[in-house]
Amino acid sequence: MRIAQVAPLHEAVPPKLYGGTERIVSFLTEALVERGHEVTLFATGDAVTKANLVPIREKALRLDPTVRDACAPHMLMLETVARRAAEFDVIHFHLDYLPFSLFSRQSVPWVTTLHGRLDLPELEPVFDAFPEARVVSISDSQRRPLPRANWAATIQHGLPKDLLTPQGDGSDGYLAFLGRICPEKRPDRAIKIAGLSGVPLKMAAKVDRVDAEYFAKEIEPLLGGADVDFVGEICDLRKPGFLSGARALLLPIDWPEPFGLVMIEAMACGTPVIAYPAGSVPEVVEDGLTGFIVRDEREAAAAVARLGELDRAKIRARFEERFTADRMAADYEALFERMRTETRPRIRLAAGD
Repeated sequence: MRIAQVAPLHEAVPPKLYGGTERIVSFLTEALVERGHEVTLFATGDAVTKANLVPIREKALRLDPTVRDACAPHMLMLETVARRAAEFDVIHFHLDYLPFSLFSRQSVPWVTTLHGRLDLPELEPVFDAFPEARVVSISDSQRRPLPRANWAATIQHGLPKDLLTPQGDGSDGYLAFLGRICPEKRPDRAIKIAGLSGVPLKMAAKVDRVDAEYFAKEIEPLLGGADVDFVGEICDLRKPGFLSGARALLLPIDWPEPFGLVMIEAMACGTPVIAYPAGSVPEVVEDGLTGFIVRDEREAAAAVARLGELDRAKIRARFEERFTADRMAADYEALFERMRTETRPRIRLAAGD
């Protein structure tokens, strides 16, 4: 198939450091190329890919401090894709609802994977206006706020099988927090869990500009009185050692996590996950096999004491069974084949066009 992959422009594909969506776009693109498809990637010029790259701008928006309007490059990308739409059998967007209007008015099959939270009241009227816009969820729980959307499939994320591999058995004796410092990720809970369990905590986390005040007021004061090592943002090359050395990954979230890539990154390293049951967590973590699902800090601390019950080799095996990039690509391949062979009427917009 001739497949277009359309990535956000905020980060490189794959990202240099933090970045979930662009990382998944990279994994999927490369896996589809490996499966023999002709893939064209619309992204920034600093992307690294075996696909045909169409650079919309030289480098990722995050890395360019001169950019003040992030919408403008994305508008240019949508128009670029539209002008080339006839070259593809399927167009796959990773831009939330941005393609809905323009691409509802052309005939090439297209689909959007939704990577973010959908429980925002302003989203429902947008999806109601485009009832036939085909979308993919990354967990079943992600769908709940928008049950009337035109869901084509739930396709969970996957990682290249050998990207992250076990490099230890957790005997370094710390708990890990990996991701972003923000209120919904609840790094404060992670610090308290570590304190209750008596196990040191290492935090490899990004602090966005928007969360700098939260970090300064709510998290930094907790660091001085606890056994916490804040190591900052890390790249993929450092993740295997960081995660493999941990007794467990803590994910004490307080929001409807759409997927939670960090959970399967830990599993790839054979590292169990201790997580709160929000969003996708019950779909990803198998309680008592790949980790423990807990309801509060005391349950989490008790789960730390039970980590010896889990087999790290079995955790890695479950990763290989459920969460590889090749499995993800096969799921999308099946969806694309179905889309390509369907008789597709021109989309009728709810408010008229």
